[in-house]
Amino acid sequence: MVEDNKIKTHVSPFAIREGEIKTFDGKDGYVSMNQIVHKIDIGHITDIHFAILELVNEFEFITSRQLFQLLEFKGIAPQSQDKLNNKLEQLVKSKILTRYYFTSEEGKGIYRIYCLEKMGKYLLNSKEIECKWQPSDNTKTVPMIKKRLAGNQVIIAYLRKVKAFDSYIVKPAITDKISGKTFKASGGAIKLTKNRKSIQFIFEVIRREPEWEKKLVDRMKQYKEFYENFVPGDSGFHSMPQLILVCEDDKHMAETFKVIAMKALQIEQIKLYFTTDLKQNGDTLTDTLVEFVLDKEKNKYKAKTVELKLLGIE
Repeated sequence: MVEDNKIKTHVSPFAIREGEIKTFDGKDGYVSMNQIVHKIDIGHITDIHFAILELVNEFEFITSRQLFQLLEFKGIAPQSQDKLNNKLEQLVKSKILTRYYFTSEEGKGIYRIYCLEKMGKYLLNSKEIECKWQPSDNTKTVPMIKKRLAGNQVIIAYLRKVKAFDSYIVKPAITDKISGKTFKASGGAIKLTKNRKSIQFIFEVIRREPEWEKKLVDRMKQYKEFYENFVPGDSGFHSMPQLILVCEDDKHMAETFKVIAMKALQIEQIKLYFTTDLKQNGDTLTDTLVEFVLDKEKNKYKAKTVELKLLGIE
């Protein structure tokens, strides 16, 4: 597997491409539960297959590279990416998982996305593992899936590259205190702990999808209500978490901040930080966060890199 810092690209694989569609790459036909049980009995489906299933269930949509990194973190990775791909192929052929790729005018995407099939839910339930998957989950749109994949990448970067990493939540539920409605942070949340002191980060992934500016305004209004009325314990956070917006690239960070500033959606209770997909590929995350500060002389905002030693590997 190519290491993160060896990846040579200027465009995030999780950026939105014009006219992009999701293309089925799974298997048609019928597989019975008896056939799957037989494969388990003869050792063709083993504990590592179930570990893969649990991760797919937890993250909903995931790439094989992300799966390898998570399995490696848990100490149960296959010997190579190719061996993992073979196991994924077995699960797809058995209709326990299914698979998609993205297609646009630029051609096929370079990676495949894995998600559960009905048989996968049955197997997880048989192990008394909670699984809320429904067939309609696999009909989610390209932007929704890419937000999940970008969020996965951020979580994986923190668990692999930040010594203070403590834990993560893939889909943290946050309550808008005014409407009482609950929404889920699209990029997940992580907890960092050092010297018995903890801080939590919430990641909201922003993509250049249709009407993305309007969707950003709506989501920021929800966050604004959450922070302005926050008390310890709200949505499971013992103290006020740090919000980080994950954008497609540097230009997109500026575009996102401009929308927030023009709509007066800054949150006074916190500093609003930004990052991009590709910033997660470095050896360290200490310089991956950006804030926009006002240059009083020029009366303009400018991007400033925020260095946090807490995000270091040492």
